Amino acid sequence: MYGLLSTIHNFVGSWGLAVIVLTLLVRLLLHPLNHKQLVSMQKMQKLQPRIKMLQEKYKDDKEGLSRETMALYKENKVNPAAGCLPLLVQLPILILLFRVLMNSDFGGASFLGITLEGSVLTTMAEALGVVAAEGTNIGFMTVVKAIMANPSGLASFGLYGPNLLLLGLIIFVTWYQQRMSSTGNPQMAMMNWFMPVFMGFICLSLPGGVMLYWGASSFIGVGQQWWVLHKTSQEGKPTLYKDNPTKSKED
Repeated sequence: MYGLLSTIHNFVGSWGLAVIVLTLLVRLLLHPLNHKQLVSMQKMQKLQPRIKMLQEKYKDDKEGLSRETMALYKENKVNPAAGCLPLLVQLPILILLFRVLMNSDFGGASFLGITLEGSVLTTMAEALGVVAAEGTNIGFMTVVKAIMANPSGLASFGLYGPNLLLLGLIIFVTWYQQRMSSTGNPQMAMMNWFMPVFMGFICLSLPGGVMLYWGASSFIGVGQQWWVLHKTSQEGKPTLYKDNPTKSKED
């Protein structure tokens, strides 16, 4: 993976562009799996109203609920596990890519002002005049204390601003993706806010190169998700298994 990143860099002459091109290649490689996962999620989303009806009807009959739910899935050719398997296949590739980006030596390079080796916390610490002791990392509270002690350091926006703006973009795109995924599903509403905050906290200490990859990948993911939503919205409504189900005498 690092050899591929270095080869791309030799062609484009920019580590930032190399990360984006590598992101495009990885997304292209994983497109069939991502597409399958998104389609499965949308089918499940369409069936949620019917599943809720079955849950209310069979709230005291777990066996009956399981039987009717599986029949509903079969009727609409939906595999509940189809959305999980592609994610499991992608995970090793994503972990490998993150490790490569985390440990890559970009030689102090930047892209559109984004420091590829520095995180939001380290670039803010630099602007505030904080120097980490050897072998230690800049933590969130260290930066907060530095801001309180030297707020004028924030005027050096050019040192940390691009990384901070990229972080803001990642938070927004994460929120937008969650909003698209949870449309019509009130149970997922809380995730609309939890995931962006969680991702923002995680990305605070990630190098700019990793954030650049994640931001570009998320942006492409939004386009792919929008396309799947557009295509599935043109399809007919799912079959409602036993439109007005009533318990049989055997039940």
